[in-house]
Amino acid sequence: MIINDRALQLIMTKILSEEEKETSQAEAINELQRRILSCRLCEEHGYIPMARPLVNGRASDRVMVIGQAPGHRSIAKGRSFSGPGGTILQKWLEQAGFPPGYLRVHTYLSSLTRCDPGRNPRGDGDRRPSAAEVALCKPFLDAELRLLRPKVVLLVGTMAIEAFFGKVKLEHVIGAYQEREGMLFLPLPHPSGVSRWLLDPGHQQLHKRALEILAGWRIAFAL
Repeated sequence: MIINDRALQLIMTKILSEEEKETSQAEAINELQRRILSCRLCEEHGYIPMARPLVNGRASDRVMVIGQAPGHRSIAKGRSFSGPGGTILQKWLEQAGFPPGYLRVHTYLSSLTRCDPGRNPRGDGDRRPSAAEVALCKPFLDAELRLLRPKVVLLVGTMAIEAFFGKVKLEHVIGAYQEREGMLFLPLPHPSGVSRWLLDPGHQQLHKRALEILAGWRIAFAL
């Protein structure tokens, strides 16, 4: 095929346009992350004693994980999913065929709220952020989805799942997914030793099916 000067100019214009688009997206996400890190709304409203927002991710990430909120370990280390749940989640990714370290290197880690909500008053884990706290952070999450446009979104735990799927039972959504505006939303149970949901053999089969779906996407979309 012969490419004349006009055709070459059109090809170069397209390439430069894509490069500018990628640069613009990266700049927009960086600016959004700066805004998240400077947010003090939950502290100002008295929900937490001190705001220490957390962000982890890159504009190039095509898989996004949405959890409930960062815990104290994550805040202390400045890295989302730093507790045992992160280790289990990485193991699940490896079961779906992803390489070791994928969670940290190639996954955009997000959550419904960005600060540690503190311990549960009962002392059996982290406190669930209130609806008001989630509402304050929702514009940030909406902006991340709009700017990043990840191919796959993993909703980790009941609270994250219900933020997108409404009030549901895990056994009705684990092992299934929804496509919205070109993004694939896959629910997963919370990777925590506190959760007893995965002790049920039937639930284990649903979880296995979810990881099989994820494995298929890894191949189909070269994730």
